[in-house]
Parts: sequence; C-alpha cells; structure tokens
Amino acid sequence: MGSASELDAVVATCRACPRLVAWREEAARVRRRAFRDWEYWARPVPGFGPPDAALAIVGLAPAAHGGNRTGRIFTGDPSGDALYAALYDIGLASQPVATHRGDGLELYGVRITVPVHCAPPDNRPTTGERDACRPWLARELDLLRPTLRAIMVLGGFAWQALLPVLTDAGWQLPRPRPAFRHGAEALLTDASGEQQVYLVGGYHPSQRNMSTRTLTPAMLRNVLHRGAVVAGLPCKRQHP
Repeated sequence: MGSASELDAVVATCRACPRLVAWREEAARVRRRAFRDWEYWARPVPGFGPPDAALAIVGLAPAAHGGNRTGRIFTGDPSGDALYAALYDIGLASQPVATHRGDGLELYGVRITVPVHCAPPDNRPTTGERDACRPWLARELDLLRPTLRAIMVLGGFAWQALLPVLTDAGWQLPRPRPAFRHGAEALLTDASGEQQVYLVGGYHPSQRNMSTRTLTPAMLRNVLHRGAVVAGLPCKRQHP
C-alpha cells in the first residue's frame, strides 16, 4: 500500500468485522424505496480527495444508505449535503452537491476519511470495530504526512479515535490532553520538533445536529474555513 489509490483498493476488500459486513450487505439487500433501483456499493468506503492534501477531514463512518450506497464517503446523505455545500462555499470543492461516484466532484487540497469504513447499525460502531479499522486510518495519515498541515475532526467519536493514531505515529500531544469541542484547536509537533500539524474540532454535520441547530451552516463553514487557514489553503471567507 505505497499509494493512496492502492490503500483505497485494499480498504474496499476488508471483511474484518462480521457485524458490519452483515449490516452493510443487509442494507444493500433491503434498500430504501427511494433507492430501490440502485446497485449498492455495500463494501468499506475508502477516503476521498487528493493524495497530497494539506487538510484531512475525519468523520465517523459511512451512512447505510449514503456512502454504503454510493461508494463515496459523505455522498448521498444529509451529512454529506451539508459538508460538501460548506466546502464549495469556501472554495474547497468543485460543486456543492455530491450524488454518486463519477459525478464530477473534486476536492482542492482536502482529503476526507473516517475511523470506521463500514456503515454501522444506528451509526454507532463498537470500540472493537473502531480499533479493528485503526490501521487503515493510520496508514492513510502516514501517506498524507509529507503534505499534511491540519486535521479537521468532525465529532467526538472521531476525536477520540484519532488521538491514539497520532500518538502512535510519533506526534506529541499537548498536555493536558486536548478535549473535543466545537472550535477546539491543538498544535502537535513530531519528535524532532520540525514538523507540525494542527487539530481543529467541529461538530459532526449529522442530520440531527443540523436540524436542532446544534450546528448551523454558518458554524460549519466557519470551522472548515479555520481548518483551511491553518492548513495554508487558499479559501473564501464566508460571513453568516
């Protein structure tokens, strides 16, 4: 797995977690009425975006009828609708809507990944499933490391899953250990002190968070803009 494309191909063949394999395949068999004509992806969903990204966005897991259906992360579900619209608004995506693989969507300087690559029941992976998937996240971040300048972490689950991966990779966490909150920031350095990466926390753009206005479109744009700024990416400032 010497490249992101090779990693993506191997990730898509994983069958390590029986509960997740059963769930993703059951979702594809039963389908929702709106998607009855779709041929579901029904496999682990790899990361998406250029292999030399300066900003990584880490979410939770694919949705059963979103990424598990379309084969691309955050594509075909309300969370993805919110995320890609925000990325488009600040100039980091080529279009505001993601519908399927091959729809022409491109990301600029951004790669999106997840700690768990299979759709979990009730959007809740177990700790064992998270840990089984950890090597994929570790390898993806290792491949990004030469260009990576910031990691945007969407949600507390992703924050807790990511920190051990970073520690194992030799990144030095500040003390006290940074806690997740919307707008949280932490600067990590490698053991030599020569390389740095910023962590930026933000609420996950789940349908529940957006419908309750725990997270608004303006809040999402602003926190993504901050991630882009500390990653050194050119982007457009959006005002509420």
